[in-house]
Amino acid sequence: MKTNRRNFFQQVGAGTIGLGLASPYLLSSCASSSNPEIKDDEDGQILYIGDHIAVADTAYGKVRGFIHKGIYNFLGIPYGADTSGKNRFMPPQKPEPWTTVYPAVYWPNAAPQLLDGFYANRYLAFTDNWHYDDVSEACLGINIWTPGYGDQVRRPVMVWIHGGGFTSGNSIEHPEYHGENLSRRGDLVFCSLNHRLGPLGFANFAGIGGEQYAASGNVGMLDIVAALEWIRDNITQFGGDPDNITIMGQSGGGAKVCTLASMPSAKGLFHKAVALSGTMTEGMDQEDSEALGAAILSEAGLRPSQVDKLQEMPWKDYYAIANQARMKWQEQITSSGLRRGFGPVADGVHLPKGPYFAGGLSAEVPMIFCSTFFERSPSAFDSSLEDITLEESKEQARITRGFGVSLGDAAPKVIDAYASSFPNKKPIEILSMAISNRSRTIEAINAKAQQSAATYLAWFGWNPPVFDGRLRAFHTMDISFWYYNTDVQISHTGGGSRPRKLSAKMADALVQFMKTGSPNGGGLPDWPRYTPDMGETMILDDVCSVQNDPDREARRSLPS
Repeated sequence: MKTNRRNFFQQVGAGTIGLGLASPYLLSSCASSSNPEIKDDEDGQILYIGDHIAVADTAYGKVRGFIHKGIYNFLGIPYGADTSGKNRFMPPQKPEPWTTVYPAVYWPNAAPQLLDGFYANRYLAFTDNWHYDDVSEACLGINIWTPGYGDQVRRPVMVWIHGGGFTSGNSIEHPEYHGENLSRRGDLVFCSLNHRLGPLGFANFAGIGGEQYAASGNVGMLDIVAALEWIRDNITQFGGDPDNITIMGQSGGGAKVCTLASMPSAKGLFHKAVALSGTMTEGMDQEDSEALGAAILSEAGLRPSQVDKLQEMPWKDYYAIANQARMKWQEQITSSGLRRGFGPVADGVHLPKGPYFAGGLSAEVPMIFCSTFFERSPSAFDSSLEDITLEESKEQARITRGFGVSLGDAAPKVIDAYASSFPNKKPIEILSMAISNRSRTIEAINAKAQQSAATYLAWFGWNPPVFDGRLRAFHTMDISFWYYNTDVQISHTGGGSRPRKLSAKMADALVQFMKTGSPNGGGLPDWPRYTPDMGETMILDDVCSVQNDPDREARRSLPS
């Protein structure tokens, strides 16, 4: 998987909570958006909430949401039980049924994670404007946006899986995660969810705790499976089609999408998939993960027979111990990437050993992969780097960590290769492209392309005008375009008609993909199926076009 997005964001940027655009609708509860009463008065009421508005059934009890601009919002519905105490490190449990109407009007708690100093960089806080409220182990919640329900319409369903590696993030971390606009534009149901992260979601105690803890290294992914099961069993109550589910994630979320495609328990729970700027092609080594689990227990001063004591600690105390153990353990090994921390474990049961996509579990699932030109934009908040020379970019490439391995002594060769492939790019852009490293996206799509279902590849290159144009097409930039949220995530796009035009094309292509398994017919140029030999790539910019593997020669210069 690619670099942990939280650490990456400390140098680049991303997110603001917004509630969407479009003319206000007035819908009664359970009405369809196909024939809404549209109010001509732009100053009329746009938010509706009350005892008999937006009340829906679930298998566990009724929920009450609200209507905003014609879209029903049901936020923070529990899909699983509290994960603290005896449920810590265990597979997710069903939520307790409720007898009163559940107030589904605000986001679920974020999973426990480290947030100290998170907003310290004021430029980053402005640009990304992350959204965090309560953080607790009672975090298994789902958000739903729908144009109508109880109307006998079975709409395509989008399931958004947040990024942040496997250690951070939440379902509404950025405003671009908001599902209202795409729900309205595509007449579809949009879902997002929270799940366990870090050492509470991926610490493997199977080696010391035995059968009771056999799933502990994968419970964060099993949470997502449980959410998909909840969607399968409940989404018709919200106007959705359980037989037409698309999963989509960015950064760590993209890696989770790839992981779900290789999990036996997730088979049949989704039918299309999209991975943005994040991939994963195999799980963490089982022995490595068990060694890290043993290191946590040792750091806590506990014997193997006392592993249950870890369930009794306040989560912050346990986190401190687990991360201290991880740092010490990392110093003793030479492996890289997720093998050095917390992530899904290839235990041969919940996640097969060996390369993803090799077992055929997702062979019939069409998939889109996309990355951005400038995942890393070193000059985003440092204008002094904007006009560096090509020789200076080589020195920067040698010392700057990007996606994947550091370039080190290979930096001069890599920079020259990218400059040769992209002669019209400035040295700072050459540096950015070199350290942004598209190799793992290509590795993942080449593996997936061996299966029968169609795969499609995109490369997003639209550069925003904010920060004097220095943000560029950086990590997360494309999310708001796919979800028709460029006028919501204005700290990235600047807002207005220019980004909106591209967003309309991308959003419509995504809706087509959700409906048919092909992105064609949505406003982009003809988008051919990807083949490893040709490398057919949709370039997403003010003017979109298809090119055949435009950085192939440059990528060959990258160290493995």
